[in-house]
Amino acid sequence: MGIENPIHLLFIAAVALIVLGPKRLPGLARALGQGVREFRAALERGEEDGPEDEREEEAELAPTAAQGDAPEPPSAPRA
Repeated sequence: MGIENPIHLLFIAAVALIVLGPKRLPGLARALGQGVREFRAALERGEEDGPEDEREEEAELAPTAAQGDAPEPPSAPRA
């Protein structure tokens, strides 16, 4: 399902013009375009930052020997 015919697009535009009016329609279209641009930019930032963020989170969750969470190696018996 989609817009298979340009007449469908014209019908949708005519209904939007009647419902919203000629004064509000350009402002709403501008806001919709800006929202789509911000969404795409956020997706691109998410793709760039995604793997790095996951590695940082894994590093924060992994225990380190400096924190004292790792067991100490067994010491050699004294003679």
